[in-house]
Amino acid sequence: MSTRRKVSLITLGCARNEVDSEELAARMEDAGWDLAEGADGADVVVVNTCGFIEAAKKDSIDTLLAAHDSGAKVVAAGCMAERYGKELAEALPEADAVIGFDDYAGIGERLDDVMAGRRRAAHTPRDRRTLLPISPVERSAARAAIPGHGDDSAGDLPAGVAPASGPRVLRRRLGGGPVAPLKLASGCDRRCTFCAIPAFRGAYVSRPPAEVLEEARWLAGHGVRELVLVSENSTSYGKDLGDLRALEKLLPGLAAVDGIERVRVSYLQPAETRPGLIEAICGTPGVAPYFDMSFQHASGPVLRSMRRFGDRERFLGLLDQIRRLAPEAGVRSNFIVGFPGESEDDFEELAEFLSAARLDAVGVFGYSDEEGTEAAELDGKLDPAEVAARVEELTTLAEELTAQRAEDRVGSEVHVLLEDKTEDGDVEGRAAHQAPEVDGTVLVRGAGLALGEIVAARVTGSEGVDLIADVS
Repeated sequence: MSTRRKVSLITLGCARNEVDSEELAARMEDAGWDLAEGADGADVVVVNTCGFIEAAKKDSIDTLLAAHDSGAKVVAAGCMAERYGKELAEALPEADAVIGFDDYAGIGERLDDVMAGRRRAAHTPRDRRTLLPISPVERSAARAAIPGHGDDSAGDLPAGVAPASGPRVLRRRLGGGPVAPLKLASGCDRRCTFCAIPAFRGAYVSRPPAEVLEEARWLAGHGVRELVLVSENSTSYGKDLGDLRALEKLLPGLAAVDGIERVRVSYLQPAETRPGLIEAICGTPGVAPYFDMSFQHASGPVLRSMRRFGDRERFLGLLDQIRRLAPEAGVRSNFIVGFPGESEDDFEELAEFLSAARLDAVGVFGYSDEEGTEAAELDGKLDPAEVAARVEELTTLAEELTAQRAEDRVGSEVHVLLEDKTEDGDVEGRAAHQAPEVDGTVLVRGAGLALGEIVAARVTGSEGVDLIADVS
């Protein structure tokens, strides 16, 4: 009797990568591989890398080297592998294979090659936007490998046509817990000057609503209570399906899935956040009034240089629209400091926006050139020491403001999804205004609390962005 081989899968980066890894895991099991918890005892370690910013790329390299040190064969997959391909393979001989997105469907064969010592040439990277038609509505008839969109059940059916039995969920949960990401779409059609993601993730492609709903039901059947909808830009969902209101129509269906208690939308583009979408998020029972807004800056001139739209006044107006419908809505955003040409006045404009915006969570990043982006060629680069100083100043301000925002919630009632027990016997979870991993948490005190349930609790205190609450 043959012994099944073992593969360990390490995921780095964002929640979108988590979905891609769970598709890879299902494909590997289908190909006869057992999933190992860690590198020890694994025949092969597959590292799903992140290639977004320099720190993430360094983390990916370090993880690949550590996997090599375990004695297992090593495969580099994910965004960094797709973005650099042959270049990464030449620079990192410790990796036994570097695979791109086009290799995912045949991952079993790729692993067989690795075990047999057959070296396959890594791919030469290309702009994946060129693989699909420019017109979004023509993309459903085209074929391209898109991680996290796997559906092997269609066979020889035309692209975009599901089999009569319905979509097959090609996914294997790698972690437990009551929360899971659910991919709405992949790719991006925007052309922000600082971002390289569209070139290696490709053009925007929405998953059909029936496929998303089927996966939501599958996740509910595996103990998931909160769905976190992820993509590069959730506000574009449906534009390639011929329906710009597709997300508004999908949300009630997702919230109605038996077993799902909360649906959260992430990655919203301010310029595309329509009044109807705001109303759907704020007014649909079971959907968290939560807005993960990609502001990036608040100075009009800097945003134009980023090839983005808006300014402090418009963004504050958008927040007013949200809070008129849901005063306790959670809002988070990330900001880039020190972008080429950012003046002291531009920086002050951003600081003033933060002071007025009352955000629940803020990420601050210092600008650095990203290979292959337009911003890398812009004039007006700031001295790195100045960029670091502005990051420190804005981070300090953001920490003060978000702590105050948390303190303002003392006395309010929150609905907390219970996720972890503490050593003291209390339970930690997240309220509707808090997304997993990136935002704060709520420490809930009370008796008889069960993980996975949502409880009403009264906020009695705060520590930074975190809250303390007693069961109501």
